[in-house]
Amino acid sequence: MTLDKQSLSEQYAPLNRLLNLGFTLLVCVIGMTLYFQPFVSLPMSLLSSLPFIIWAVAILGFLFTWYSHAYDQAKSYALRELDLHYASGLFFQKVVSQPITRIQHIELKRGPIERKVGLATLQVFSAGGEMHTFQIPGLPVETAQQLRQFILQHKDVVKHG
Repeated sequence: MTLDKQSLSEQYAPLNRLLNLGFTLLVCVIGMTLYFQPFVSLPMSLLSSLPFIIWAVAILGFLFTWYSHAYDQAKSYALRELDLHYASGLFFQKVVSQPITRIQHIELKRGPIERKVGLATLQVFSAGGEMHTFQIPGLPVETAQQLRQFILQHKDVVKHG
């Protein structure tokens, strides 16, 4: 039986791209502020290397943003009758599968930015583990709630059925 993979929200990858670019820009602006500020005398070695550091941060930030965007677009999940799967990875692909009967706890996690754009992360906890087994980020809230509800209801049917 093949996996019917579902993509994450279309908002997820662009949101992460925006956050990564914003962080890169912030670090570059801080570096340029240090370079051009007239208040504190900086060592000449720092002043001469600061433009190169700023350029390096900018280039690395853009490369990381590009990679992160492609990585986010490669993430997917699949829910079948007996198990839940989460796939990720560009060069090294990874699929984590969890039988529904082994799921002890499942919860939605939403930070302030996720709440603002209507996204959620579904955290799956397996029996016998303190930490979450895996998490599926970038789900629309409604989808995350439906997945959670399906798993909770299906768990009861499988155990009592």
